[in-house]
Order: sequence, then structure tokens, then C-alpha cells
Amino acid sequence: MKENYQREMDGIIEKHRQAGEVPSLFLHSCCGPCSSYVLEYLARYFRITLFYYNPNMDTAEEYARRTGAVKLLLASADYPHPVSLQVAPYDHGPFLRAAAGLENEPEGGARCTRCFELRLGEAARLAALGGFDYYAATLTVSPHKDALRINRIGREMGERYGVAWLPSDFKKKEGFKRSTVLSKQYGLYRQDYCGCEFSKNHLPVPAPSENE
Repeated sequence: MKENYQREMDGIIEKHRQAGEVPSLFLHSCCGPCSSYVLEYLARYFRITLFYYNPNMDTAEEYARRTGAVKLLLASADYPHPVSLQVAPYDHGPFLRAAAGLENEPEGGARCTRCFELRLGEAARLAALGGFDYYAATLTVSPHKDALRINRIGREMGERYGVAWLPSDFKKKEGFKRSTVLSKQYGLYRQDYCGCEFSKNHLPVPAPSENE
């Protein structure tokens, strides 16, 4: 039976809500538009540190543009619980090393798995060091991202570093549609490619339907 990650997440949220708890969450941000809906949803229930770490960005200029969108979002939106931002310095090297030998893979293939492992691994490591209750990622709001793969990697990295993974499939409940509305509302930069130089050369592999 296929897991329902949205239902799992909501069950965790409800458990803490009934106990009167507001747990801490270290949330990896892939970009401002995806973060917009995820923060709107989760900041009602968690104290969040948003972590921008995306070494897959092909240039420092693109990294700065997407970081700027995240900063604009946080400056524009109001949240019920605190949301802070941690931005990692731009360094494309770790991604290029992780992607070595997979440069010609189609978008959505094995290179993307390596990229998810790199970014979620660093998020899990820092979440564990910071003593956060959970860590998660905004990645699953995109219709081009495979929620099953992201949740599998998220759990594996959480187990490796000793921090609980918050399961998610933010495409549910029209999350992607809501992210486009919020992006327009706040004037956020919406990129037209995933981020790495290789993603510019390949069409994405369609992700499973949110209703599957």
C-alpha cells in the first residue's frame, strides 16, 4: 500500500497540537516560491529555521537571485510562530562531485537522486547538531519532484544523523497551485529550470500524479 505522506505529517502535527506543543523544525528551502506555501502551512504548528543550501545552482548569480526571493518572502509574510533564515555560502563544488559521471542523465534520474542526498544530508546533519525536533524539505511541493524518493532519502539521512524526518507531500491540497498564487502576491522570482547546468539540457521526467 502506497504511503500517504500528507496524512502522516498531519498526524504528527495533530499529536503535538493536542499536547499544546510547538516543536522546532529545520526546513530545507529549495526556492522562495516553493517555500511560500510550505511556510504558510507549517508555521502554524512549528518554530521554523529555513535553511537555504542548494549547491546545485549553476552560478553564484542564480544562487543570489533565489536567496533574494527567500529573503523577500520572509520580509513580506507574517507567520504565527517564529521563522528564521540560515543561508549557506555558495559552493558549486559538492554538487559537481556528487554528479560526476551522471551529467547526461535525464532530468529526474540518478543525478537528481544524488542531488537530493547531498542537500538533505547537509540539512539532517545541521538539524541534528542544532537539536531540532524535526527536519523537512520544501521539495515535494513541485509537480516535477518524486515525493516517494524525497521521503525515502529524508528518512535515511535522518536515521544517519539522528534527527526525525517530517514526512510530506506538499503537492496535496493544491499546494503547488497555492505557491503560484503566493509567489505573485509577494513578487517572488520564479525560476524556469531546476538549478544545475545539466537541467537546462534535459526535459523533466513527469512525477507521479498527486492523486496516485
